[in-house]
Amino acid sequence: MVAWIKADAKAILAIHEHVITNNGRLSVTHNDYNTWTLVIRNVKMEDRGVYMCQVNTDPMKMQTAFLEVVIPPDIVYEETSGDMMVPEGGSAKLVCKARGYPKPKIIWRREDGREIIARNGTHGKMKATVVEGEMLSLTKVTRSEMGAYMCIASNGVPPSVSKRMKLQVHCKFNGPLLFFRCYAMLFTHSKGET
Repeated sequence: MVAWIKADAKAILAIHEHVITNNGRLSVTHNDYNTWTLVIRNVKMEDRGVYMCQVNTDPMKMQTAFLEVVIPPDIVYEETSGDMMVPEGGSAKLVCKARGYPKPKIIWRREDGREIIARNGTHGKMKATVVEGEMLSLTKVTRSEMGAYMCIASNGVPPSVSKRMKLQVHCKFNGPLLFFRCYAMLFTHSKGET
């Protein structure tokens, strides 16, 4: 007799080709005299764990295997920033949330490949083409930081995903005041005059 057991849950899943558990995604196939296969369709995170095949012979034989379930990254749009407008000299906090297993790592890049400028009081100004973390914090924003920023989520399970966020900077007027005057003169011309 061959039994399939989910060892970490101590649950008998199947005996021979008869599935005992109430899970329509499980089946057992028997190809020849000594090959039994547990099939799990549409694998979910809850399927992760230790599985054991137990053959009730004398002596009893068993083999265990660990099923690791991985989930590709996905951007959580309802918790992720969209396009943003900030005044020149102001601050912007761009947030990017992602789910998946293992937990995705998030990096930020500028779409045009230019450097991201991080300013803080103690270290002054730092420039990098890639910044890690869920939040990209920009302070004392200048017009040169205007443009598209990309958050990229990856966890080693293809494909990586990204979201584009456009940062608009409302620029301050930086020069002397200019006045424009327009002078116009009106000349009348009658028909028949040369």
